[in-house]
Amino acid sequence: MSCQSCGGETLAVPVPAELREHLPGNAPAVAVCHICLAMEPAGTIPDAVPDLSALGDAFPSNADAAVPMVLLVGLLDSLALHRTEITALLERAERAGTDPLLVVDRLADSYGDDAHVDLAARRHQLAQLL
Repeated sequence: MSCQSCGGETLAVPVPAELREHLPGNAPAVAVCHICLAMEPAGTIPDAVPDLSALGDAFPSNADAAVPMVLLVGLLDSLALHRTEITALLERAERAGTDPLLVVDRLADSYGDDAHVDLAARRHQLAQLL
């Protein structure tokens, strides 16, 4: 599947039932772009969480923290619209032992202008939410 934003290759990630409420349309899986980190509903549902280090070393190796971070980054295109969902995903990632702001910092460094949103600017806004 190709990214609708930039045409890059995507990685399908299953979304656990308890996290689906934080996504528009309650998608059972999302496709995340390797190039811009844009997220969209996936056409197929993988059996297991893939190795998310394929998207960057910034993502935690622990799936309990990595999947909320993938969803959070995918929702950053509209912080105002998804504020409640983003806040819940931030808290979920923290409870799983990850510093979500550090992950966003590292993603901003590695993706730079290729990311679907200005991650450095969003990081500042996320700090205000916390």
